[in-house]
Amino acid sequence: MTIPAASFRHLAPGNLADALCQARNYTLALFERFQAMGLDDPARVPRLSTLNPPLWELGHLAWFAEWYLLRDAKTSAPDSALRHSLLTKGDDWFDSNTVSHRTRWTLGLPSAGALKTYCHEVLDRSLDKLSRTESTDAALYPFRLVLAHEDMHGEALLATLRTLGGELSPAVPLQPTAAWAQGEIRFPGGSFQLGSAAGSGFIFDNEKWAHATHVAAFSMDSTLVSHAQFSEFIDDGGYQKPRYWTEAGRDWLMQQERSAPLDWVRDGRQWRCTRFGETLMLPLQQPVRHVSLYAAQAYCEWAGRRLPTEAEWELAACSGHPAFRWGDLWEWTCSPFLPYPGFSADGYREYSAPWFDTHQVVRGASFATPARFRSVRFRNFFLPQRDDVFIGFRTCAR
Repeated sequence: MTIPAASFRHLAPGNLADALCQARNYTLALFERFQAMGLDDPARVPRLSTLNPPLWELGHLAWFAEWYLLRDAKTSAPDSALRHSLLTKGDDWFDSNTVSHRTRWTLGLPSAGALKTYCHEVLDRSLDKLSRTESTDAALYPFRLVLAHEDMHGEALLATLRTLGGELSPAVPLQPTAAWAQGEIRFPGGSFQLGSAAGSGFIFDNEKWAHATHVAAFSMDSTLVSHAQFSEFIDDGGYQKPRYWTEAGRDWLMQQERSAPLDWVRDGRQWRCTRFGETLMLPLQQPVRHVSLYAAQAYCEWAGRRLPTEAEWELAACSGHPAFRWGDLWEWTCSPFLPYPGFSADGYREYSAPWFDTHQVVRGASFATPARFRSVRFRNFFLPQRDDVFIGFRTCAR
């Protein structure tokens, strides 16, 4: 069982200040990796729908903090900020709600040095304001939101580094994923409270509110599907047999011309994988990563299993069962991303609402997720075709 460290959702001002500094230092360390590759220039960054130019990301993270902390914006509406940005064209460059993704390569952004100075200035002023903020959930909400935002983007930047073939450095360490014994756990099911309850510190809007949910008895893998298990699916022609794939999955497969997960490389009769610029033997007992929802569904169909619902996953994670292992990779569920009953958007209005119905619920965390961010209640969400992120899956009995 994975036991998260102190959650950002409850951090008091002093610890919150330390966490904000740590998150910003991590962002800057990652950015230095891109600089070493010459990718601080947006013109040299591939135009992929799954990433942003690192220079834009750097400015956006500082701008987001400035918007909610220094400009006292209560919502993400363009006219809600009470003050002007420290940057003359800050809103024109870095507001993700008004600056379309395709334009982020051609904005004429400030230099990397100027944006680093902006990052430091925003952080220093934010910490000063935090030192004068009362220690209540309501008063600390925007600071915790900014921390969560930077932690999420930090993981996305690490995924971008992998996508672009970048190498790690001592300033950006990576803990190896341990191999865990496979097994299956039987859960009796029953009613439980799905979602977050009031008074739980910081809560994302899509977790509101906790509500009674009934789950029938089920069996679930204690750990994620491994490379060895997924290799059996491939060796049995899993990628060549349409009957295992949904219609959407077959369409995706034809477009990708994929015969294995994203980071697998054929070496004779064996497989290797590429990770952060390094090619290594496939670690058979570690969980398979970089699989789309479609590939996870196909494996389940081949194995006579299914993906868990998000309610089953949360019940299992909350059960305290010592054999239930989570946190190595994000995990696909079979649940579409939908609002809980009575949903209403919080101040960051675009965080959840635009993605309902089109995205799939993802649960857990990954090796790249800060310990303070991990929560059994957190609802992540991705498009079904995403396999560039640090994601895997586990199965349930049909």
